[in-house]
Amino acid sequence: MKERFKDMNNKLLFFVLLGVLIGIIVYAGTVTAIKATDTGEFCSSCHVMGTVYEAFTQSPHARLDCNDCHAPTDNVVNKMAFKARAGIGHIYMNTIGASQIPDVLHATDDSVDVINQNCISCHQYTIDNVAHDSKGTCIDCHRHVPHGLGIFKTSDWHLKLNIDAAK
Repeated sequence: MKERFKDMNNKLLFFVLLGVLIGIIVYAGTVTAIKATDTGEFCSSCHVMGTVYEAFTQSPHARLDCNDCHAPTDNVVNKMAFKARAGIGHIYMNTIGASQIPDVLHATDDSVDVINQNCISCHQYTIDNVAHDSKGTCIDCHRHVPHGLGIFKTSDWHLKLNIDAAK
C-alpha cells in the first residue's frame, strides 16, 4: 500500500512540476511576444510602414516603442485588448484586405483618443506651461509628430505649417 501511495505521489509531483515548467515557458514566450510586438522594428515589418518608421527613427521620439503612443498605457488589460483588436485589423488589412490599404494612413477614432491621452500623459508639464489656444486633440496641430510627411526637423514642421496656414 505504501509503495502504491509513493508511486501516486511521484506521478503527482511529476505532473505538478511539468505544469509549472510549461507555465513558465508560456509566460516567458507571451511576455517576449508582447514586448516584441510593441517595437518599431516589428511594426515596420509591414511594407506600408517603411517610410513612417524611417521618419520616426529620425524624430526625438525614436527612443519610444510604437505602442508607447499607439496603445493604452493606463493598464495591461486595456493595452492587451486594444492590441488584440488592432492586431486583428492589421493582419486582415495586410493579407486579405491589402487592396484596400489607402495611400495615406490615418489613425482611427479609437486610436486618436489613445494617442491624445498618451501625448498628454508624457507632456503634461509642457501643456501646463505653454498656451494652447486650439481645441481638439494634440494631433490636430501636431499631426507630423513623430512621423512627418518625410523626414523633417522640428523647425521644418513649424515652417511648413506656417506656410500652409498663410495660403
